[in-house]
Amino acid sequence: MRSIYYLLVIAFAFSYASCSGSQKNAQQAEEQPTAQVTADNAEGDERGYIVKVGDTAPDFAMKAITGETVRLSDLRGKVVMLQFTASWCVVCRKEMPFIESDIWLKHKSNPKFALYGIDRDEPQDKVEGFVKETGVTYPMGLDPGADIFALYADRKAGITRNVIIDPTGKIVMLTRLYDTEEFASMCRKIDELLNE
Repeated sequence: MRSIYYLLVIAFAFSYASCSGSQKNAQQAEEQPTAQVTADNAEGDERGYIVKVGDTAPDFAMKAITGETVRLSDLRGKVVMLQFTASWCVVCRKEMPFIESDIWLKHKSNPKFALYGIDRDEPQDKVEGFVKETGVTYPMGLDPGADIFALYADRKAGITRNVIIDPTGKIVMLTRLYDTEEFASMCRKIDELLNE
């Protein structure tokens, strides 16, 4: 009985660590110089965000794994969902099939909607393998050094995270980890914004 308890404790600790900001990639990113000093030093909320609902979403340019460059400001006028993820994150892998089925497949043909996964500080070949393993078809972009992530949350904070942005560029919802009630609320929020 005692050995089962210890195994459960170890499994929980591993799962938590796998999605925290203490991974080797995040530590390497922390050592790299970055231009986002203000964002990195901003006071965050209890979930690690340095932005809040009502803020204008920080702009960025990102290279998608398909090769094109995506700039957030070019998506103005659309409802935008950003999903911060990484291949080593257990909770991300749990959430991504639901993002695919409940959000992406439902809205991908709607010209007023955009969804981008943003992979935290992993090389393109790793991200391509991750996409293949999870079976998601929504667009995925690269975030070397976690510099895009650091515009939205403390660089050492964990993932998975979703940011919902309205057509005016304002943040309307921020999620952390995968909670079924919060996820359902996010789906409803996207539906509401697209029906306005």
